[in-house]
Amino acid sequence: MAGKVLVTGGGGYIGSHCVLELIEAGYQPVVVDNFSNAHRGEGDVPESIRRVEKLLDTSIEFHELDLLDQTGLEKLFKKHSFSAVIHFAGLKAVGESVEQPLRYYRVNLTASMNLLEVMQAHRVHNLVFSSSATVYGDPQHLPIDEQHPVGGCTNPYGQTKYFIEEMIKDHCKAEKDFNAVLLRYFNPIGAHSSGQIGEDPQGIPNNLLPYVAQVAIGRRKCLSVFGNDYDTIDGTGVRDYIHVVDLAKGHIAALKKLKDNCGCQVYNLGTGTGYSVLQMVKAVEKASGREISYKISPRREGDIASCYADPRLAEKELGWKAHFDLERMCEDLWRWQSMNPTGFSNGSAS
Repeated sequence: MAGKVLVTGGGGYIGSHCVLELIEAGYQPVVVDNFSNAHRGEGDVPESIRRVEKLLDTSIEFHELDLLDQTGLEKLFKKHSFSAVIHFAGLKAVGESVEQPLRYYRVNLTASMNLLEVMQAHRVHNLVFSSSATVYGDPQHLPIDEQHPVGGCTNPYGQTKYFIEEMIKDHCKAEKDFNAVLLRYFNPIGAHSSGQIGEDPQGIPNNLLPYVAQVAIGRRKCLSVFGNDYDTIDGTGVRDYIHVVDLAKGHIAALKKLKDNCGCQVYNLGTGTGYSVLQMVKAVEKASGREISYKISPRREGDIASCYADPRLAEKELGWKAHFDLERMCEDLWRWQSMNPTGFSNGSAS
């Protein structure tokens, strides 16, 4: 199915790494993004995409587009014949979703409905959806496999991912020739080994690792560790951290699966190993050679104690497995942060 692939939210952290892997695998990505979590570079192109172009000595078609603009989406589908769509676009901060639930429901659900409707109208039958382990809610057993119950989400962000999964499943049932692979991510971290692209959240980071890296580089004074009284190895939350390049390669494996007219399939993308917040702080201290100051703060609403994957189904059915270990993840994270102390606003990485 190597051909034109629409990548929504392709200017973001995971999206830009996926665009790079798509090109290396022989696909032709067409990227759309509304810059809600991407940095505007030269020529009104996301800086991440500009850097991928430079790294691979290629040009990438980009359109500034919000998926809430169904008319704009229609125009794009009239212009191109897409073999598949990879859908990353959406709001994605757990804490913010608790504070602004209606915004999360409106943006994430409407965008996905618009996309599915336009795909249907233009007979594009293959979708890879960027879902999340948050659909599992508070784990009933660990590690979490794909048979674990879903829908008991602890925050509106997770609910939106769950609702979109259900929409896609129902659409697959109704349209027998529609195929979808739902990828439930655990916690992507790290960066491309070139140090040219990485995670650069706008404003205060919502995720642990970019915050830790910004403390290490001196952009922030101190890390707040939300809760140290969980039933875990050291009382801090445990998560399954996966290298973003491994994650991106999972999308290439998913595109290959769609060739089999697979219907609707669900896979966890994780490593199967959980690390605590304090273990991650120590790992970044080792990679950076810098001490990271932190303070213990109250638990954050919507957080859970532990969450890590059973990733064996993806290995069995997609031939995909995470390869990078924790040390490599933190080394690549630190290379990105130290080469780009102020993120993409640096211009070119040095």
